[in-house]
Amino acid sequence: MSIVFKRAAKGNPRTGYNSMTGVSGKSVGVKVGKQTRSKAANTTGANPVTASGNNASKSSGDEDEKDGGVLFYVNKSGFPIDERTWQRMWAHVATIHPGGKEMEESIRKAAFIPRPPVPSLPKYKPSMSIPEWLRTIQGYMKLLQYNHTGTQFFEIKKIRPLSWLMDTAREMTRESLPIKCLEAVILGIYLTNGLAAVERFPISFKTQFSGNCFHHVVLGVYYNGRYGTLGMSRREDLMDKPLTFRTLSDLFFEFEDSYRKYLHTVKKVKIGLYVSHDPHSFQQIEWKHLVLNTGKMSREETQKELEKHAREMRMKTIKTSGSQSPVKDRQRGKSLSPRRRQMSPQRRLNRRDKSFPKIATTILPTAAVSQARFHGDLQERIRLLEKENNRNIQCRCLHLKNCR
Repeated sequence: MSIVFKRAAKGNPRTGYNSMTGVSGKSVGVKVGKQTRSKAANTTGANPVTASGNNASKSSGDEDEKDGGVLFYVNKSGFPIDERTWQRMWAHVATIHPGGKEMEESIRKAAFIPRPPVPSLPKYKPSMSIPEWLRTIQGYMKLLQYNHTGTQFFEIKKIRPLSWLMDTAREMTRESLPIKCLEAVILGIYLTNGLAAVERFPISFKTQFSGNCFHHVVLGVYYNGRYGTLGMSRREDLMDKPLTFRTLSDLFFEFEDSYRKYLHTVKKVKIGLYVSHDPHSFQQIEWKHLVLNTGKMSREETQKELEKHAREMRMKTIKTSGSQSPVKDRQRGKSLSPRRRQMSPQRRLNRRDKSFPKIATTILPTAAVSQARFHGDLQERIRLLEKENNRNIQCRCLHLKNCR
């Protein structure tokens, strides 16, 4: 294993990395607690490997960034990275890396370190198909590489509005630093905002291995009746999936089979709702609209619930698109309000109505009654009401006589 760090300038540490895995190709056996509001994560010189999982206070939506039981740090200072965050990151790397302090000193005291390549932001071309563009986005994420340092460079708060998260995604493209799974979801939403036909939604997994719980999140994609995903992971088969799955349950079972290869058991899955394509929206991303305890459910029950949720998402999309009428340009002198229908001519009183007359419980005043009420003549109003009531009684009697 090797890590290459490069510091661009004093007060502006930048990093470049080679791929880094656990010992003997296994996952690093450490737990990562909930990211932001932990006292241990905010304490300089704290030992994250020995930190207790109880120090991580639960914050809304931070579960997906757990990777076991040890806290990983978050860069809250922005860019350039401040000295405290920079030193804390190196101390953590020296702790979790098999080379320890020697590895850290060999890199930081090196006379020359080659500058890491900076991937260029992909640009969408009209000639590209949707699956081809999604593969291009995933290729860009792979060039950024997965972040193994134990310090997340971009702070992601799930309760933030979409516009704030898109600003963070733009910062990712400027800095071109390695990212984790949650950052990849935000970056994937940002790079697919211009594709109105592509629906995006988050998919979160909670798995168990050797008594430890692991959390992961990917970006689900739906287009033209097919499902797929975008994302980042230590494992190639736990991030992106092609647009080939006919149902949402088929996509989930594919991830479940991939987890089974690494002896992980999927305990829980969370499915969100479709994300808005408006980068300036103040809406929040719905991360867990559907929560399934798959460890306690059968395969048939899981499939039924996933397909029900998929239908609900599609129906909401259809209703939303159908309710939006095209905007018409108003011309001078013309009104956009619908035309009023002409009133039907009044039926002649002496014409026989073959339909069964409706017997009203209350006698409604006619036009003459309304006119009399307008003038305030109370006696005239009473007389007209009695006359109309008698006429209705005669009509009922005549109808009964005809029925005999």
